[in-house]
Amino acid sequence: MSLNLKAVYTGSFDPVTLGHLDIIRRASGLFSKIVVGIGINKDKRPLFEPEQRVELVRRVTAGMPGIEVATFSGLAVDFVRQVDAHIMVRGVRPLTDIAGEFTMMMANRQLDRGIETVFLMADEQFVHISSSLLKQIAGMSDRDEHLAKFVPCEIIDDVRRQLHRG
Repeated sequence: MSLNLKAVYTGSFDPVTLGHLDIIRRASGLFSKIVVGIGINKDKRPLFEPEQRVELVRRVTAGMPGIEVATFSGLAVDFVRQVDAHIMVRGVRPLTDIAGEFTMMMANRQLDRGIETVFLMADEQFVHISSSLLKQIAGMSDRDEHLAKFVPCEIIDDVRRQLHRG
């Protein structure tokens, strides 16, 4: 049973990983609506353009009710306010993310005390997954079953295509 509340899950999703998808699935069991906010950072060189990331997230969440996908630039708390939500969901990988996520949560509280942060620990099968690791593996292996351990099968071809363009 989910609460009749809207929550926002922000990230770069470049590309969306199985870990991201697990957090989206679990958050959608807690909240009636999840807005996946794809952050645009002009200082970074992403693998996928923002519109492509939106399409990939929409594709892998198509069967999940209550999921919206949008891009944003600037502060995540501003985006949360913009979509009229008050809850920010963050996925946390043990040890590697806790200090940074705690610092970000405290900064967000200073920026807007009306926004609460809910942390979901990454499932043990996904704690090792990062976009940089999957890009490295995709560049070194041509076996789809290797990539399928990191990204949803529906986007493996997209990842390979983008890596070969770069």
